[in-house]
Amino acid sequence: QVQLVESGGGLVEPGGSLRLSCAASGSRFSMGTMAWYRQAPGKERELVAASVNRANVYYADSVKGRFTISRDNAKKSVYLQMNSLKPEDTAVYYCNANIRTSMYSPYYNYWGQGTQVTVSS
Repeated sequence: QVQLVESGGGLVEPGGSLRLSCAASGSRFSMGTMAWYRQAPGKERELVAASVNRANVYYADSVKGRFTISRDNAKKSVYLQMNSLKPEDTAVYYCNANIRTSMYSPYYNYWGQGTQVTVSS
């Protein structure tokens, strides 16, 4: 049973920083694409950043230059460093990962439980 466990959310003032972490737990497996999504009240869930591997990353235009996604495959973890936070970044942030349990199995998609990020003075 694979689980994604997030941490690092909280309340921060505009211009501040937060670092989100997401660790996968369970039996032996390998990680494919890992990503962060967010969902603000009354809005649809949107892709914030994705890491296909360390060299290939994607950022939504709204966070380019402020957020950085990174991963540690040995620790089965993905991180989101968020700088220069704005009130419009307020949302529940979700970790997402494609995981397979062996090289012969397909990748399955998993979601974390979400962590609240609130940017307010």
